[in-house]
Amino acid sequence: MDGGQHSPRTPQTAPARSPGTPSWLRARLGAALFAKVAGPDGRAVRERIHHTPGTRWFPPGRPIRTVHGDASMFVGGLAALLLQSLHPSAMAAVADHSGYHSDPWGRLQRTSTFLAVTTFGPATDAQAAVDRVRAVHARIRGTRADGHPYRADDPHLLGWVHAAETDSFLRAHQAYGATPLDPPACDAYVADMAQVATALGVPDPPRDRAGLDALLRAYRPELARTAAAEDAAAFLLRNPPIPLPARPFYGALAAAAVDLLTLDHRTLLAAPCVPLPAGAIRPLGRAAVRTIRWALPTTGEQH
Repeated sequence: MDGGQHSPRTPQTAPARSPGTPSWLRARLGAALFAKVAGPDGRAVRERIHHTPGTRWFPPGRPIRTVHGDASMFVGGLAALLLQSLHPSAMAAVADHSGYHSDPWGRLQRTSTFLAVTTFGPATDAQAAVDRVRAVHARIRGTRADGHPYRADDPHLLGWVHAAETDSFLRAHQAYGATPLDPPACDAYVADMAQVATALGVPDPPRDRAGLDALLRAYRPELARTAAAEDAAAFLLRNPPIPLPARPFYGALAAAAVDLLTLDHRTLLAAPCVPLPAGAIRPLGRAAVRTIRWALPTTGEQH
């Protein structure tokens, strides 16, 4: 029941420079970002994903590669987590079983690796990743605070998680991506995501943006602000596991993520206030995403 984050990338090795030069700063920032997102085995995982021979689910040029290879995924991933939390059953599953408080970086790394493997990796590896997720989902059961039972492999609940991710990733790309998609490519992105969703057990996922919008509207009566959702929003927006010097930079990404949500979803979430003027959110978000793109120069579609 994970929201997604940016796919693992290995930053280019910059020539050795003395501290204080832009190249040195770029290499250091890129390495730090990559380590957080991809984990200790990130370089080996990236090598396997991008350089193992074999057919892929999505060939070069597909919109899913454009979206998932862009730094805007840092914003889209946060937005997806916030949006997903509005479904009480999805949020209960995350709160009870994901350990996001105790191991937030591990959860991020697992999610980003899944996105990278299914988007860019060999078809056999993509299917193996899906099989692992389905096996985990099959073991997750529980009861919400209101007594309603849930299970992570419920196709209807999987449909919500998929719709929230697809919408958030696409919104983020259109607002902050280096090359926003035209309308036909937006529909094609939704269709690409439907292939992964079907493999995960989502019945008849939407295959164009109109269908995605209709599905999100259909879920609206089921959404609610719960104590668990409020706790998740506070964790992500007010008390993130980020060192103090990096909080302003992260704050720009978080504000951009909240801003991506529809007014209805923002109102329902009642997210903690982000101390930024409304007119400053998009410019600061773009600056933060450009900084990530600069620090991770290999961000973008990998052929």
